[in-house]
Amino acid sequence: MQLTHLRIENLRLIEALDLDLSPGWNLFLGANGAGKTSLLEAAFLLSHGRSFRGAARDALTRRGTAGYAVYGELSKSNGSTERVGVARAGGRLEARLNRESVPVGELMRHTAVSCFEPGSHELIAGASEQRRRFLDWGVFHVEPSFLSDWRRYQRALRQRNALLRSGGDVAADLDAWDHELASAAAPLTAMRLRYFAALQPLLAELARELLAELGEPRLQFQPGFDAEQSLPDILASQRDRDRARGHTGAGPHRADWSVVFEAAPRREHLSRGQEKLCAFACVMAQARLYAATAGEWPVIGIDDLAAEVDLDHQRKLLAVLAASGAQLLVTGTEESPALAAAGPSIARFHVEQGRVTRLL
Repeated sequence: MQLTHLRIENLRLIEALDLDLSPGWNLFLGANGAGKTSLLEAAFLLSHGRSFRGAARDALTRRGTAGYAVYGELSKSNGSTERVGVARAGGRLEARLNRESVPVGELMRHTAVSCFEPGSHELIAGASEQRRRFLDWGVFHVEPSFLSDWRRYQRALRQRNALLRSGGDVAADLDAWDHELASAAAPLTAMRLRYFAALQPLLAELARELLAELGEPRLQFQPGFDAEQSLPDILASQRDRDRARGHTGAGPHRADWSVVFEAAPRREHLSRGQEKLCAFACVMAQARLYAATAGEWPVIGIDDLAAEVDLDHQRKLLAVLAASGAQLLVTGTEESPALAAAGPSIARFHVEQGRVTRLL
């Protein structure tokens, strides 16, 4: 898919912007703080309903305004055009598809944007929540029942945690919620396992290509509980501990996955640059899998390509991107020599104080 037009209102320092985009490479150049990353955030919002930055949702709204809005026009591989949009006002996020109000989850089914940015190394080195979110975005796009199953599990988890914190004699109620939690966990875990199995060879191939010096990659998935035991038995055996802590310690909400290497058997052994290259491999593997299942590439955003990645590895990253054929939104303070040498047809834009001017 391609994002042919982007309209932004009151997002961070961008007051109002209408932008036509090239179907290929789009390069946004400007000083730090000019608003380049906000352009990628806007596209990402249309696909995820949130920013890839960790700031609070209200931080996205331009100072002195009541809310923000982002609208886009998508060109799909089947020749159709879709109009998508998100707006936050009064603390609520509203989604639109072809000018009709829809649930945010419905909008996400129609829009796919993947981003690689300076904080992406946290996908490798950070907390498990980010890796679950990454995995679940991919599962969502290939498993039609994922969202409803995920919501069912989250409801059961909230109810069980509330009972654990109540302090009363609620054993019978906990038995019921243990059963419901385990029932909801089964399809959720099965979907994640299927997706991870499909992602694994693509990610391993890219990891070998980008980090050959580290030897063979090894990928592992942990469902969040001992898969050799039944989850109801685990919940029952850990009930006293869960009561003391006030939350459920085992289940899909604790799932995690990892990529380690022959020469770096622990993620702590990776340098920051290697973490970023590994994260890029994850983002591109997910994009490749999306393309294989959906029949079209997601839009790919690359924020500050040169940050902590040496010139040789920049060339490797750019070769992977060029081979994809995906629409690319790339930012930087200056044009990387590796990008200039790559020779793609590039639409260049200058960004200054939230305003964008096309150069070529």
